[in-house]
Amino acid sequence: MDRVLLLEASATRRRAVRSLLTPKGYDVTEATDYAQAIDVLRRQGETVSALRAIVLGWPEFADSLADELFALLRREEFEHLAVLLLADRNDAGAVNWMMKRQSTALLLWSDYSECADALAKLLAPATHAQDLDIGGQSHLRILFVDDSATVRTAFRRLLMKQGYVVETANDVEDGWAKAQAASFDIAIVDYFMPGEPGPALVRRLKDDPRTAGVLTAIITGTYSDRVINESLAAGALECLFKSEARELFLARLGSLARAVQDRQSVDAERRRLQSILSSVGDGVYGVDARGVVQFVNPAALDMLGYDRTDEFIGRSAHELFHYAFEDGTATTPATCFLSQAYAQGSQVPGWQSVFWTRGNRSMPVECTVYPLNLDGRREGSVVAFRDISTRRMLEEELRWQASHDALTKLKNRAWFETQLEQEITRLRRTDQISILLFLDLDRFKYINDTAGHTAGDQLLVDMSRRLSTRLRGSDHLARMGGDEYAVILRNISPERINAIADDFRRAIVGSPFVYGGKSYRVGVSIGVAVLDQHTPSRTEAMANADIALHMAKSHGRNQVHVFAEDAEQRTLMDLELGWSARLEEALRLDQFVLCFQPILPLRQVDCDSLPEQQGALWTRHLRRNQQQRAFYEALIRLRNPDGTLVAPSAFLPAAERFSLIAEIDRWVIRNTLKALRETSLQDPPIGVSINLSAQAIGQADLARFITDRLVEYNVDPRAVAFEITETGALNNLEAARNLINELRGFGCRFALDDFGVGFSSFTHLKHLDVDMLKIDGSFTQGLLTDPVDLAVITAITSIAHSIGKITVAEYVDRPEILRALRNCGVDYAQGFYVGRPKAGLRAAGGQLEIVGGNEAATG
Repeated sequence: MDRVLLLEASATRRRAVRSLLTPKGYDVTEATDYAQAIDVLRRQGETVSALRAIVLGWPEFADSLADELFALLRREEFEHLAVLLLADRNDAGAVNWMMKRQSTALLLWSDYSECADALAKLLAPATHAQDLDIGGQSHLRILFVDDSATVRTAFRRLLMKQGYVVETANDVEDGWAKAQAASFDIAIVDYFMPGEPGPALVRRLKDDPRTAGVLTAIITGTYSDRVINESLAAGALECLFKSEARELFLARLGSLARAVQDRQSVDAERRRLQSILSSVGDGVYGVDARGVVQFVNPAALDMLGYDRTDEFIGRSAHELFHYAFEDGTATTPATCFLSQAYAQGSQVPGWQSVFWTRGNRSMPVECTVYPLNLDGRREGSVVAFRDISTRRMLEEELRWQASHDALTKLKNRAWFETQLEQEITRLRRTDQISILLFLDLDRFKYINDTAGHTAGDQLLVDMSRRLSTRLRGSDHLARMGGDEYAVILRNISPERINAIADDFRRAIVGSPFVYGGKSYRVGVSIGVAVLDQHTPSRTEAMANADIALHMAKSHGRNQVHVFAEDAEQRTLMDLELGWSARLEEALRLDQFVLCFQPILPLRQVDCDSLPEQQGALWTRHLRRNQQQRAFYEALIRLRNPDGTLVAPSAFLPAAERFSLIAEIDRWVIRNTLKALRETSLQDPPIGVSINLSAQAIGQADLARFITDRLVEYNVDPRAVAFEITETGALNNLEAARNLINELRGFGCRFALDDFGVGFSSFTHLKHLDVDMLKIDGSFTQGLLTDPVDLAVITAITSIAHSIGKITVAEYVDRPEILRALRNCGVDYAQGFYVGRPKAGLRAAGGQLEIVGGNEAATG
C-alpha cells in the first residue's frame, strides 16, 4: 500500500481528496499546515522511508514555511517522492516549480476528482529497456564450472558485481548434478578439467530436455582453433578466454545475457498470450482459409458445450456451429457470411449472428473476424465471439422501459409524443378528426398525503386500469408523469367529442377508490384538443390540451373542457411558452439573483423585550453573537430588464413544467457556494440552506456536482444545509435517501420542508435521515387562533426532539407568533418579522449586512 502525505489547510478539501485516494488503496496521512509536513519529511526512520508521494494545496498567499517545504522537496534525498500540486488557478509560481522538478504534476481544484488517476501516473514505474551493458544488473543465473578454486572465486566475484546470480562447480559431474538440481540461464564451463572435458557437459546440457534451454559457453586459458571448433560443435554458443580483458569478457557475456532475455521475453509473451487466450471471457478460435479450426480457447468450448479441444481441431467451423440461420434454416459455406470471410481474409467487426451449441441450441453471438497474416502471407483468421443472449434480453427490457411507465405498465410520455407526431402527420392526408385528452386526477395529492405513498401508487394503477377499459384498438393511452394521463382517440365525430371525453371522466368517478378499508371519491379534470389536417404541430396540440386542462381545473375541477381558440386561452399559452424562453435566456445570460433570508435561533432570544420593527431582532442577534455562525436560506429571484426582481412563484411552475428546474437548482448551488467562499474570512461566519427540487434529486450525479463545488470553492460542508420537500423526496425516495446519505457523510445537513401537512410525514422520518424539520407555514399562520395548529406544532417539536432533530418554523410575521413558537419549544424561526429576503451578501465593519434587493418581490 503506497503511503501518501496529504497537506491542505481546508478540512473540506482534505476530506474530498481522502475520499478519492483511500478506495484506490493509498494509505493517507494528513497534515493541516506546512510545519507538520516539514516535520514528517525531516523525521528519520520507517515513517519517512515508506512515504511515496505528497499531495498538497498550492498556497494562495506567500508563506515562509511553504517556501521552506518546497525547497526541501527539491533536495536530493526527497527527489524520489511524487508530488501532486492542487491549485485554485494556473498560478505561475506553481507551474514554474513543477517544471523544475521531476515526478511532479499540477491539477486545478475544479478538477480535483482526477487526483487519484494523476497520482497513479506519477507513481507508475518508468517503461524503458533494461541496460545490459557492463555494470548493468541482469539478475540472470549463471553456473560457472572450473576445477581451480582460485578461478572460481575470482570469476564469481566479478559476475556478482554485475548483478548475476552465480553458482560454481568444480568438474563436469558436479556441474551436471547442480544443473539438474536448480535452473540456470547460462553455463560457463572450463575446457580443460580432470576427468571429462568441458564440451562433455555442454553436450549433456543440450541433449537433456530439462536443461536444453541453458545457453552454454566454453572458457579456456589457451587460444586454440581445435578447442574453439570442438566447443562450438558440442553446442557452446561462445568461447571465452581467461586471459582476455575483463571488459571484453563481460561484453561477450552481455551478448549471451541479451540472448537469454530475448528468449525469455518471447517465452513470456507466448505464455502471456496463451494465458490470455485461456482466461479471456470471450470465445476465441482460429481457422485456416478453408474454415478448418486450428485452435480454440476454453471459453469457446464451454459456451458451445464441448469438453475437449480435439473435438474442434481439424474440423470445419461451419459444420460444427454456424451451419444454420437463427430460424434453423440450413446454410452452405457459399451462403454463410463467416465462411466467406475466412476464405477472403476479410476483417469483420461486431458481426451479429447465431452459433449452434452441441445440444443444438441457438446462441446469439457478436463476433469479430481478424485476418491472420504471418510474414506477409495470409494464414487464416482469428475469431473472437461472445454470447449476447443476456444483452438481447437486456436490450428488450431497456426498449420496454424506454416506452413504458414502470408503475402502471402504460406507455410513457416519450412514446406518446411520437405517436401524437405520427397521428398529426396522418391527419394531414385525410379529412378525419381525432382528439387529444389530457387528464389530471383531482384528489391524488390528498390521498397520497393522508393514506400514504403506497396508496397513491395503487390509485395510479387502479385509474390506469379504468382508463384502459375505455380504449378501442386504434386508441393510445399513456401516463405522462405524476397523476397525469394522455389519450389519443382516432376518427371521432365532432358532435360526439364532449360525450366521449365525459365517458373517460365517468370511468374514473363512477366508483370510489378503496384502500385499507376506506373509500375515496376521485375526480378527474380533462382538457381536450381537436386534431385535424390543420393542426400545425405536436407542440401546438399538447399546449392546447394543457390549456384546456387548466381551464377545466379553474372552472371547478372534475369536468371536461374542450379547447377553443380565443384570446384568453392563447394569452395563457403564450405566457407559458414565453416563460420557457425567458428562463432559458436567464440561465444563459446569468440573469438570476440570489436573495438570503435569515434563520433565527430562538434559544438566544429574549422574548420579554421583542422589538416591533421587522428585522430589528435579527440585527440585535448579529450584534450580540458576532462569533456564531449566522444562517440564511438562499432564495432565487429573476431580474427584470428594469432592475426589479420577480418572485419565484411567478416562474418556478413554468420551470418545472419545461424541465428547467434542475438546471436552475444547480445555478443556485453554484452561486450560493461561490458567495459563501467570498465571505469566508468575515465575521460572523455564514451558513446557508438551499432548496432542491424533485427533478434535481432524481439526477444521479447531483451528489458529485455538489461535492465538486464544495471543494472548488473550499466551503465547509457543515455550513450548508439542503431542503427537500416531502413530495419531492417521495417521488424519488431511493435517490433522496442516497443523496442524503452521501452528503451527510461529507458533512452537509438536510431539512424536510413543508413538514406536517400529511400524517404520512411522520412515517417518512424512518426512511429519510434528515437533521431538521421545517414546519409547514400554514400551522404557523394559525398558531395564535387555532388550538389544533398549536397542538400540531407542539407535537411535531416534541417528536423531533425525541429523535434528535431540530425544528424550524416559517412565516413568522409578528412578535406574538415568535413568542408562541418559543413556548412550543421550536428551535429556529424564519419570516418577515425576523428578516425579509434581500439580494446579496457582504460584510461591513465586522458585521454582516444584507444589501440590495426589492422587498416587493419577496415570498
